Amino acid sequence: QVQLVESGGGLVQAGDSLRLSCAASIRTFSVTTMGWFRQAPGKERKFVAAIFWSGGDTYYADSVKGRFTISRDNTKNSLYLQMNSLKPEDTAVYYCAAAKGGYYRTPIDYNYWGQGTQVTVSS
Repeated sequence: QVQLVESGGGLVQAGDSLRLSCAASIRTFSVTTMGWFRQAPGKERKFVAAIFWSGGDTYYADSVKGRFTISRDNTKNSLYLQMNSLKPEDTAVYYCAAAKGGYYRTPIDYNYWGQGTQVTVSS
């Protein structure tokens, strides 16, 4: 069983930075990929960034490339999302997710989800 707990969301102004964290409790399953998704009110959940747990390869949505950085700490079983130059359109609930496989761009690729953390960016 894998449990994921996000933290670090909040209310910030445009141009500010936030760092999201995800504490992963990984027991018997081998997790290949971890990612961040976001969901704005009335919209579908969208891919933000992903990282391969062992090799560290990273992937980003075009909308966040150059502003967001995904990273992980294997020793702490933790995932992070550093978000810089935040924009009002980044406002959403951000979810941490873990996948057993190597696909990463769609929600269906992931097996486990956190409860989400709200990020609100005011203009």
